[in-house]
Amino acid sequence: MKIFRYIIVLGGLVILALAIGFIFRIPIATSLWPWPDGRLSYLFIGSILAAVCVAAFWIGWTGELGALPAGSLNVLVIAVTTSFYFFQLALQEDRPDMIPPGITALVMAIASGASFLWSRRLPLSDSRPMPLLVRVSFGIFIASLVFAGVALIFRASIFPWALNPDSSVIFGCIFLGDAFYFLYGLLRPRWHNALGQLLSFLAYDLVLIVPFLSLFKTVEPEYSINLVVYVAVLIYSGAIAVYFLFINSRTRFGS
Repeated sequence: MKIFRYIIVLGGLVILALAIGFIFRIPIATSLWPWPDGRLSYLFIGSILAAVCVAAFWIGWTGELGALPAGSLNVLVIAVTTSFYFFQLALQEDRPDMIPPGITALVMAIASGASFLWSRRLPLSDSRPMPLLVRVSFGIFIASLVFAGVALIFRASIFPWALNPDSSVIFGCIFLGDAFYFLYGLLRPRWHNALGQLLSFLAYDLVLIVPFLSLFKTVEPEYSINLVVYVAVLIYSGAIAVYFLFINSRTRFGS
């Protein structure tokens, strides 16, 4: 199994490089996005990539391959929905430049689907149950992500800045994939089916919290409520992650 661990860590390094590229808007990274976008949208993409790479590093470092199905399911949902959208743009709106990202997403769907089918048979080495507060929080996260994902797909204005309409749909697909990430953990409530999700959420929070707090100075009035809600979610999810990952005696690292 060591070869799989090395592959996962290597993949995490590649994703980390992309995350840094999007966060700091390095052209070689942002050019991979299918269309030009704004600073905050690139920051959001970077936060999602940071969340993925942290979970990958944890699985690769610890060898807890039994935690792979949740992440694989997450990527599978994102890849299937975004590939459908890219091909729809290519065929219905005569945008042939959307075919390459559609093919890329389709390949990712096949790879993540295979990973899910293979890894879901692997046992988790940690038998600790998922704490009740984490389970309740996962339920809240799932409902919030499904609501936000559907709203974004229909291009509703729920982010604290104006989104490119195409990016809104892709971000909605990402939120729906994240909902399945937490749903898998909720349906299989073992601690190691929560640890990766909490690590991911913490990385996502750390990337976004300072820029979003500073955004209060310049946010347009029509987006101020969206910003308050978004920051509240970041603070709550970050607090849950910090408590159970580093403070709670039964679940913290090294316990």
